[in-house]
Amino acid sequence: MGSVTPIEDPFKQILAKYEQERAKRLRPEGIAQYVDIAKSEKFNHYADDPWSPEDDINIPYPIKDETHAKVMIVGTGFGALLYAVRLLESGLFSAEDMIFVDSAWGFGGTWYWNRYPGLMCDVESSCYMPLLEEMGYTPKHRYAYGSELREYAEMVAKKWSLRDRAAFGSTIGEIIWDENDSQWVTSITRNRCNGETQALKLRSDYVALTAGILNRPKLPRLDGLDKFAGHIFHTSRWDYNYTGGNPESLEKPILEKLKGKRVGLIGTGATAIQVVPQLAKWADQLYVFQRTPSAVNVRGQRPITPEHWESVANGKGWQRTRRENMAAFLSNGVEAPKKNLVDDGWTHFPSFSGLVGSPRVANLTSDNVEQYVGDLHALDMPRQEEIRARAATIVKDAATAESLKPWYPGWCKRPCFHDEYLETFNKPNVTLVDTAGKGVDGLSRNGVIFEGKEYDVDLLILSTGFESFTVGSPAYRAGLKIIGRDGLNMDDRWSSGVATFHGLMTRGFPNLMLTGFAQAGSTVNVVHSMDVLASHAAHIISAATKQSEPSKRLVIEPTKRAEEDWSIQIASQAYGYAALPGCTPSYANAEGARKKALTAEGQFKMARGLAWGKGIIDFISTLQVWEAENDLSALEIRTL
Repeated sequence: MGSVTPIEDPFKQILAKYEQERAKRLRPEGIAQYVDIAKSEKFNHYADDPWSPEDDINIPYPIKDETHAKVMIVGTGFGALLYAVRLLESGLFSAEDMIFVDSAWGFGGTWYWNRYPGLMCDVESSCYMPLLEEMGYTPKHRYAYGSELREYAEMVAKKWSLRDRAAFGSTIGEIIWDENDSQWVTSITRNRCNGETQALKLRSDYVALTAGILNRPKLPRLDGLDKFAGHIFHTSRWDYNYTGGNPESLEKPILEKLKGKRVGLIGTGATAIQVVPQLAKWADQLYVFQRTPSAVNVRGQRPITPEHWESVANGKGWQRTRRENMAAFLSNGVEAPKKNLVDDGWTHFPSFSGLVGSPRVANLTSDNVEQYVGDLHALDMPRQEEIRARAATIVKDAATAESLKPWYPGWCKRPCFHDEYLETFNKPNVTLVDTAGKGVDGLSRNGVIFEGKEYDVDLLILSTGFESFTVGSPAYRAGLKIIGRDGLNMDDRWSSGVATFHGLMTRGFPNLMLTGFAQAGSTVNVVHSMDVLASHAAHIISAATKQSEPSKRLVIEPTKRAEEDWSIQIASQAYGYAALPGCTPSYANAEGARKKALTAEGQFKMARGLAWGKGIIDFISTLQVWEAENDLSALEIRTL
């Protein structure tokens, strides 16, 4: 039997360890290892709304059966608000022309649902919070807490008179294109607080599908999940009645009801790194069950002073400039901007371009893509080594510190930034249960089981995140059915191969506006990405209106040729994402599924569904060139 030749090159040794750690975490079932709460009668109670009001008598409801709106907007998060505001700014629509539909009972989107203690946005508030310039608003902290973001969403809705245009507490079953009337017909169920339901139809000229990308909580398929006798909930539905505290005090929550309690938390992603420090301050015992450690760097949270804000909001168009400056550093362009305006962990992370794209991919081919991936690793390695060293420096127990080191490239999982997480594992009441990629075995009546040992807990918190935004069609991710012209189901359309124009519109679904991720620009600041598409949608409708007869309704969709040309452009940049299939399982590669497309046909199909490979700055430039040409031949426009 031959011996294994040891790898002497430290760089190659680390890459070999990456592959070993990845292999431990691969599961043949991929995303099927998680339960889709929305489709599970057994577990759909995990999606119940803990924030719903006691009654809705005084909450305006803008829909009656067969109501018509010019625009129906699915969702009430920042993406939904941006589509509404950009359309309002076009001058073609008024607030009364719009209706939002959401199962939530308030604006905020992900910030409505997620209210767990310690919740912050990981993107600087001056870049993340939309419409700051228009609102004249100064954020409270460099990284806004969830409660402020939720309140801010309500402020935006109020400023543009949108508050009474939302059909809260309502779910959508299906959205169907009526070819005879050239309108969308949406089947809505109004769910009253008193338990009554009402079936309604809403007709609209346009639909904006802005349900967000982190809107489907996922549960691990654990043996005994329904047998556990203690209390249990998902982090996106935090139960303050059990823990104490309230969703308005996320910065310094008082979880006094956890005194004397044993708490278990499954998951160590971007949510957990914020929750763990708070739980540790109050629980008698905290068990943190980890499959894969997060890469945790310094956050540097601090209040925003008037002096600092004056240097940030320093001229017309400042927010757009700041956002694009941040994105440029992330995209790792050939020539970086002269000044790093944001200057935080994101803007010193050029290797993250492996996930969000870069202008450097323009000339990639099968001949040089391996070198490109190697260059990404070389760019990334010092940063990851620093993060692993940080864990070793902060965490006193050597074994625990080793378990908290991330052995994968920085672009593979959502990088984390926190100033207390690692230090928390020095507390005597905190135990890290590292499953080394296996995950826990299941639950018993009394607690969590791993490798034959039972960890008794009174409360189990599932910090298991959300379903990957790279899976399924936009309709699937929004949890509804969309039927376009000639009975075309959007799920079927997507399964046969993604095709859009600019990531915004898709043929066979007229007047339907999308929000990415597929075939659009991508960056870590999701609100930036959505604002780009919302502004582009408003431009297209305005340009089409100018070229049509006044007071006429329009039906707009891309031509088949334009859609196919755009899809080929997307596929041609796919080499830019060549580093993703080798990642440890995560949302970035659909829990490892991206490496399974081995046939040429499967690879091309997958390539069509990617984002714009050259990064969002190049994507914005491409849209600007198209808009400036004022040539709408890529669109089929009918007047009614």
